[in-house]
Amino acid sequence: QVQLVETGGGLVQAGSPLRLSCVASGLTFSRYAMAWFRQGPGEVRDFVAAVSRGGGNNDDGDSVGGRVTVSRDNDRKTVYLQMTDLKPEDTAVYFCAARHTILTAPMTRDTRDYAYWGQGTQVTIPS
Repeated sequence: QVQLVETGGGLVQAGSPLRLSCVASGLTFSRYAMAWFRQGPGEVRDFVAAVSRGGGNNDDGDSVGGRVTVSRDNDRKTVYLQMTDLKPEDTAVYFCAARHTILTAPMTRDTRDYAYWGQGTQVTIPS
């Protein structure tokens, strides 16, 4: 079955960088657009960033103020989220998600468009 496993979260000092990884299995990774979302305590799940099937198109979102870069390695079936200058308001569970797409499909920020989800990795930035 399809599995997405996020790693790289933890307790991080404000101002630090952090890279999250998500390894996929059970699917043809190169046929899926990949995205990162996050959900803070008591909040809805927010879009963070997405990357197209081949990695040529990115949507780095608005919620993290230009401090993220999303990338992927199709050979490793892995998508990454690089974040810089972390702030306490970035504290959340970060999820990766997969969406089967055709090559020319537009990027989407809607959670309903993503069929597969990981279990999430907690990122905590104390104030």
